[in-house]
Amino acid sequence: MMERKAYQQSLPQKRMSAGCLFFDERGRLLVVNPTYKETWEIPGGVVEQNESPREAAIREVAEELGLVLHPQRLLCVDYKSETETSIESVQFIFLGPLLSAEMTNKIKLPREELSEFRFLVPEKAVELLNKKLRRRVRHCLNVLEHPGTLYLEEQQLVFNT
Repeated sequence: MMERKAYQQSLPQKRMSAGCLFFDERGRLLVVNPTYKETWEIPGGVVEQNESPREAAIREVAEELGLVLHPQRLLCVDYKSETETSIESVQFIFLGPLLSAEMTNKIKLPREELSEFRFLVPEKAVELLNKKLRRRVRHCLNVLEHPGTLYLEEQQLVFNT
């Protein structure tokens, strides 16, 4: 049995991240402004060892917004190949619950990591994101009204399940 685990541990490993789209009652998308980069983000982050992408989304949202919110639906999975500046990865985006004004008032940002948050009309919000996340989120916005999950490679739609 240990030989199998040792073999599995020798296999290639991929970085994973999980983020969540949140909308307010007016249909505006929540974006957050990291202190450590130029572009804005959606709440989320790296999936840690022995953590599922869903669990990572819950943990990251709790760390970033101070709210324990459970994803309602998986919107997309995107495979990103290795580049000169990053290793290959698998990115998950979930849809979170609608944020009421009461919930929004309870948001508490970790000031060392995030300087502010905004709810913006989705098209304005995605313009603040980096190019790859922008394309991924746009795909998610297009599928919100339809059942299914998108599978992307390099932010390009491969199929909708």
